[in-house]
Amino acid sequence: MNHDLIIRDGTVVDGTGADPFQADVAIAGDEIVEIGKVDGKGKQEIRAEGLTVSPGFIDLHTHLDAQIGWDPQLTSVSWHGVTTALLGNCGVTFAPCKPKDREFLAGMMETVEDIPKNAILHGLPWNWESYGGYLDALETLKPSINICGLVGHCAIRFYVMGERAVEEPATEEEIRQIAELAGQSVKEGAIGFSTNRFPAHRLPDGRSIPGTFADRDELRAIAKAVGVHGGIMQTVSDFSDFDAEMELLADEARMARGVLFSSALELGLERTNERVMQMRAEGLNVASVTPARSGGFLTGISTNNFPFKSPAWSKLKELDLEGRMQAIRTPDTRQKLVEEGKAKDADLMVFSKRELSLMKNAFYLGDEERPCYTQNLSESLYDLAEAAGEHPVETWLRISDETNGKALFHMRLFNVDLEALPDLISTDWAMPSLGDAGAHVSQMIDSGWATFTLSHWHRDNGLYSIQEAIRRISAVPASVLGLEDRGTLAVGKRADINVIDMARLEERMPEIVHDFPFGAPRFIQHAAGYKATVCNGQVILRDDQLTEERSGQILRNGNSKVGSANL
Repeated sequence: MNHDLIIRDGTVVDGTGADPFQADVAIAGDEIVEIGKVDGKGKQEIRAEGLTVSPGFIDLHTHLDAQIGWDPQLTSVSWHGVTTALLGNCGVTFAPCKPKDREFLAGMMETVEDIPKNAILHGLPWNWESYGGYLDALETLKPSINICGLVGHCAIRFYVMGERAVEEPATEEEIRQIAELAGQSVKEGAIGFSTNRFPAHRLPDGRSIPGTFADRDELRAIAKAVGVHGGIMQTVSDFSDFDAEMELLADEARMARGVLFSSALELGLERTNERVMQMRAEGLNVASVTPARSGGFLTGISTNNFPFKSPAWSKLKELDLEGRMQAIRTPDTRQKLVEEGKAKDADLMVFSKRELSLMKNAFYLGDEERPCYTQNLSESLYDLAEAAGEHPVETWLRISDETNGKALFHMRLFNVDLEALPDLISTDWAMPSLGDAGAHVSQMIDSGWATFTLSHWHRDNGLYSIQEAIRRISAVPASVLGLEDRGTLAVGKRADINVIDMARLEERMPEIVHDFPFGAPRFIQHAAGYKATVCNGQVILRDDQLTEERSGQILRNGNSKVGSANL
């Protein structure tokens, strides 16, 4: 029998947690039709001797809602083995939306997720009002990878309540309408509902986004309506009232198909694990995503994220990169930057809830092709400066000068202590993920979380076996989304597959490009070690480079059977 594609002689890691085995994988159309010794020839064949053959990876936390409009290849995640991405996290979505409210939703996305408002308004077709209509619009964009989405609390609340949605409590009738619209959106294809209870996420006028302070009974009503159609609840919270928020998650999980929330070491692992394990012991589907490495922003002279704020530093920011390099190489200007950086009243950004200054949370990524995200806490910019007998501002400028402006420093905000992170990502419920792809695009790039999970936590560190690493980034997130036809390699499953050279696998150094509408900047990050990525039977990436294939599908709730296994 001839097949459309055969992957020959690879080491198959099927996503179930089972031991690897040698086999061919045959594909017809978008389906895996044979695993084992495959006779005959394929119309295409990929030689995979010595390579790992795995399911495609599933990214549970992205904000690619806008970027898909002008970048249907969905970089950077599509360079890192991701074949399915979940949009609509954190309560901020573009549907449902009345025509008169488009600017409000675009402005909100700009201030919360750092996606330029003009790019949003001009880069999307905006030819929908309902959530189902939004998914129809995405379908016409023909993305390279599969897309599914959550419907956001902000959009639904504003749709029902208008301006009152921002700060006022909903009436009983409005709660009924909000819940009904949430349920209807899931019926139309949303995987579930997302809400954001983090007060620091604000509108352009400084007020917290709609839904931040919604009464918990409103969320319970929504969970019940969403659960009728098999949807999940996704939550971002600051957990200022830890016990109350955890009980809300439990109530949502009792009513909806499951709950997905964001976590980090800073939340307190012991108390979080205790509460989550209590929920799971009750049989509730509760899972979390957390950054696979320390999550945070990037600073460097090529960025606009300078760690110092003063007149001289503001003036430096106005220059292009060539002008900035000339400036820091001019003795008088450099001295002025150093003096203002040292000044006691310099407005240094400080990470909330920690006494450490930014300098103790900043880490040089190095000058190799592979960025170094793995320094311990004693190797910060502050420590580099002490060792050199310098002030951190002098060290920042010196390294920027020595690297001709290429130096980048990683400002750790979440999971700051990488040496403590294994305790979190070894739990049954916390999955390495939370790359925030598509958001904060000129400030951070954590889209390579899957590549880091495999290259560091499996190959370099040994925390995960290869089968456990693959399971956590493919089968487990597929179960979270209720996608029974993806996430593992088996006959009859959809052909979303990676072929990986594990010895070569690594992230590449982030870089700034200006390819968003109107020339807006963003960070991108390539990968090395991906021999091929297959989405729905088509090769969308070969030898680390994207092809022209755009075979992704819009995965609507109900397209696949709703999974019943515990997340």
